[in-house]
Amino acid sequence: MVATPPAPDDNRLGRLARFLSVGDTAFAIEFGTGIDPVLNARVHRAAALIREAALPGVTETVPSFRSLLVQYDPLVTSAAALQHTMDGLDLGEAVVSAPERVWVIPTLYGGAAGPDLDDVASATGLSPAEVIARHAGTLYRVYVQGFLPGFAYLGVLPPELELPRLATPRVRVPPGSVAIAQRMTGVYPVESPGGWRLIGNTPLRFFDHAATPPTLFAPGDGVRFRPVAAEEHAAIAEAVARGTYRPEQEVGR
Repeated sequence: MVATPPAPDDNRLGRLARFLSVGDTAFAIEFGTGIDPVLNARVHRAAALIREAALPGVTETVPSFRSLLVQYDPLVTSAAALQHTMDGLDLGEAVVSAPERVWVIPTLYGGAAGPDLDDVASATGLSPAEVIARHAGTLYRVYVQGFLPGFAYLGVLPPELELPRLATPRVRVPPGSVAIAQRMTGVYPVESPGGWRLIGNTPLRFFDHAATPPTLFAPGDGVRFRPVAAEEHAAIAEAVARGTYRPEQEVGR
């Protein structure tokens, strides 16, 4: 008997992804390669369906750009049993909807706050003002968090701003540094080494271990950067230090 090929509108997880072993307590569900909003939408849709199903033994799901890590208790269930159940989950259409929540990040560009801005302008053939306009004029999506607590990978950059990481990473990158690399932008939440190109700085805090949740952003959130002058940057920094500053969200969201 010849197997019937799946229908074009067959949106079962097992048809759109593959399962990859990650040791004896986890496996990954991989939806494709690269940074793509449709793939990421499938990742988050799968995570939501798995949470709703409340499958026995599943302890956590961790989304990334293009895959979902599923962690489970091997004393309760098995990878084979979970994958058999998940195989038939209907993801529906991969709709890339507008973010429900859009954060507005006040950013001081250039100078000591963004020491790589002029080099980025030179490398892209743009003026510093044009680099700022393109970076701040884009609505970014939080694809995944990692590297450091509170560090969100935001995409995608306008094509004209896509540049490789620095050949020699910095030993210390100041907290709040707004940076770009390849197709992504992000904000260093704490001082750390880093090889991304620094174009600005924000006084906001992105991780607080005592808060619930501890990170400002969540996967799927939208992010815009708002250029500010040095005086406003300093005023916001003071308000953040006092605990009186409330991060902005886009009007209408």
